[in-house]
Amino acid sequence: MTLRFLSGGLTGGRIVMLALLVAAAILVPVLNLALPESHPLHVPTYAVTLMGKYLTYALLALALDLVWGYCGILSLGHAAFFALGGYAMGMYLMRQIGTRGVYGDPVLPDFMVFLNWQELPWYWYGFDAFPFAMLIALAAPGLLAFIFGWFAFRSRVTGVYLSIITQAMTYALLLAFFRNDMGFGGNNGLTDFKDILGFDIQSDATRAGLFAASALALAGGLVIAVAITASKLGKVLIAVRDAESRTRFLGYRVEHYKLFVWTVSAMMAGLAGALYVPQVGIINPGEFAPANSIEAVIWVAVGGRGTLVGPIIGAVLVNFAKSWFTAALPEFWLFALGGLFVFVTLFLPKGIVGLAKSAVQRLRRMREPQTPGRETKTPREMAAARPSEQAAE
Repeated sequence: MTLRFLSGGLTGGRIVMLALLVAAAILVPVLNLALPESHPLHVPTYAVTLMGKYLTYALLALALDLVWGYCGILSLGHAAFFALGGYAMGMYLMRQIGTRGVYGDPVLPDFMVFLNWQELPWYWYGFDAFPFAMLIALAAPGLLAFIFGWFAFRSRVTGVYLSIITQAMTYALLLAFFRNDMGFGGNNGLTDFKDILGFDIQSDATRAGLFAASALALAGGLVIAVAITASKLGKVLIAVRDAESRTRFLGYRVEHYKLFVWTVSAMMAGLAGALYVPQVGIINPGEFAPANSIEAVIWVAVGGRGTLVGPIIGAVLVNFAKSWFTAALPEFWLFALGGLFVFVTLFLPKGIVGLAKSAVQRLRRMREPQTPGRETKTPREMAAARPSEQAAE
């Protein structure tokens, strides 16, 4: 059944994207590790890390597109799910430091020793094991999303009201994680990581492996999203997006469909956060900032909402532009980002992918052979001709 869904949803662009991600997961590590730095095709380690970070952002954008583009839920709080997954991975990485920390405590992280904590909090238990950390990186965002969605969707909170509540949720978590007594490092967060799965986190091989894992995770996320949207479930989600009341009157339990896709999206965002942290080397409460969620919305809008491939392209392009702007013209980046969002909203409502699809359709129409003696008309010309034809009748 899954293969049937994929065969119906894997269009040309999505197949190309999957192929590119799998190829990148293989080629980029090879070009980084196998070729010397003097070789023209060598990919430096800093570029590998930067591209890996972009791919985690792309997975976050894909997760957001699943709920916004296909179910009409504009979330302004997906940064919360991303950050929760990141903190789960950060807690595992902190437990791996052991006696190599500043204070040399084999159990307590440095910030706990500094704050005179006497024992490890119960919610840190188990994070010395990688499988447990990855389980929590998926379960914590998923559980939060399930509880939040259960109350919000059953209460039929929709539209801008739901968006505001999601933003309030992530802001509340931001304030909570800033507190030192929460046991998550307070304002400084979690950092100074050493190892992951026994490998030096700063080594070139580990960086290349993290990039490959990010590329494959994004490919897997795209396959899951295609399987959902191409199924009957996906058709119901689109119906909810376009006419929620009518879908409910047809007998569908709309809140159940929304809760399912909302939870899946949160777990994908949590996985993105878990892959993000070891590549950037830090996780702090700033990742909960509402501005991060709004920026993710811009990635989806730029790439093309409701296309799955578009958000991936949008996330990579916008963050590449951010890296360039913050280095060359740091004071103008926020103005450029805001101007980009306004431009896309006014002139590219379907994003980059929508523009590309329109261009392809125009080329196909131009190449179609016209019937001799008949002149093709544009839809606007046909609409203008109808009143005169009716008057003649």
